[in-house]
Amino acid sequence: MKPRGQHASMLFDDPAMFQQAMLNDIAGARSYIFLEFYRIGDDSVGERFRDLLVRKCKEGVKVKLLLDSWGTSLPESFFEQFRQFGGEVRYFKKIKFFIDFFTKNHRRNHRKLLIIDDQICYIGSANLTAYSMKWRELMLRVEGPLAQVFRKTFNDSAKIYKKYIFNKFAYKRTIFYRGFEIVQDLPSIYRQQIKKRYEKLLQKARKSVYIETPYFLPGYKLRRYMMQAARRGVEVNVIIPLHSDVRSVDLLRSKYMGFYYNSKIRIRFYTPGNLHAKCVLVDDETFAIGSANFDYRSFRYQHEIMLFGKDREIVSLLKGHIEKTLTDCIDFDYEAWLRRPVLEKVFGWMLIPFRHLF
Repeated sequence: MKPRGQHASMLFDDPAMFQQAMLNDIAGARSYIFLEFYRIGDDSVGERFRDLLVRKCKEGVKVKLLLDSWGTSLPESFFEQFRQFGGEVRYFKKIKFFIDFFTKNHRRNHRKLLIIDDQICYIGSANLTAYSMKWRELMLRVEGPLAQVFRKTFNDSAKIYKKYIFNKFAYKRTIFYRGFEIVQDLPSIYRQQIKKRYEKLLQKARKSVYIETPYFLPGYKLRRYMMQAARRGVEVNVIIPLHSDVRSVDLLRSKYMGFYYNSKIRIRFYTPGNLHAKCVLVDDETFAIGSANFDYRSFRYQHEIMLFGKDREIVSLLKGHIEKTLTDCIDFDYEAWLRRPVLEKVFGWMLIPFRHLF
């Protein structure tokens, strides 16, 4: 363990491993447990976490859950005992079926956070479901005073869980703490802070850029900065699943593959299954890990959170994760892309007007 005031980090990409690590940390909690997740499943994984949280409530530990009402669909009885013993559950933004369905209901809380006792925090890509047990994920565990800062971000989200925020200039200030940056996005057209942070990283990149994401639909500016970086001689790598869990996104992203190839941007396809990890590594010195996908929807419509920094331990762990991911990847085949079915091309074009919703 590092000296008091410093941070000890662990990185998990296997769901079974980080779920067990989370359960072990929850079991040892003495003061409070705060969970903020897009999805908890009505399945064996969700039940395992719920039952342990009930036990901690019985022990007198303060437990709060903030779940997204779109991502998490659970029967009322699921948390009945949890509430009886003092647990608090809030559902972020109830779905509205008859008013502004396609925009208001798109403004989801997509964050994944666990904070325990001002000592331990988890941030990353994964939901707590059995459905995604075979996916390749990315969860960062940090032990140290950074947990206190994440507690504040949780409390801020809990205060606005009923509000529909969509203001052109709405934003949360970036939190700077001991070399880390916690960048948070609110739904906004202009104040897309995570995207703008990525733009600056691409503009300053000197040697290499690695982007790992399940859904890759960057807007015009990001595509331009990636192209410019590649022209400067920066090795720009994008790692995405060969087949994600959203077929429409795969069809839409395919339309731009020729542009990336001709711009010397290297696309790598992860083949064993779905890749759900979300991270960026620039010049082997600056990292970003969190909940945001590299697409319009995350940047424009969703409540997201990313941790940026240059911590050498985390950079080393992330490099190892990326290197392992690449061993299971194949390169984009430009000639095969040119020969793709006409129907696939047509669907790609048809989906362009709806790209902001993916």
